[in-house]
Amino acid sequence: MASTQPNLYELSGHGIHVTYSTSSITGKPLFSYHDAVQTRSFSGDEIQTQSSMLGSLVSVFLMRTIDGPSTSFTLLVPGVRLPTSEIASISTEGITTLHKFSIIGPPLGQTELYTLHRLQGTARFVVF
Repeated sequence: MASTQPNLYELSGHGIHVTYSTSSITGKPLFSYHDAVQTRSFSGDEIQTQSSMLGSLVSVFLMRTIDGPSTSFTLLVPGVRLPTSEIASISTEGITTLHKFSIIGPPLGQTELYTLHRLQGTARFVVF
């Protein structure tokens, strides 16, 4: 049997739990984020995906304001070739980013602050 690409990622670490599905029954991607403070769910255009040499960068805004700082979370999704069991253990990183901004414009100096989170879990293929 040929290897299959995963479409569901379930990861956790540092008190963060993330589930990312590249598609769903509606055809839209789904992303859920849970930590000690909040639980958020995202779908479709709320999820930004970008290919890079590191893998796919999957980003969502956890807090977004027009007149102050915002917070985003980016999941680094590595390339995975699934075995015939259609599930693989993976280890990756999540990045929480504080985007500095104020109503009078961006502050001087560094405008993004990063916090890295080691995440572990599974990548699998599921049929929707």
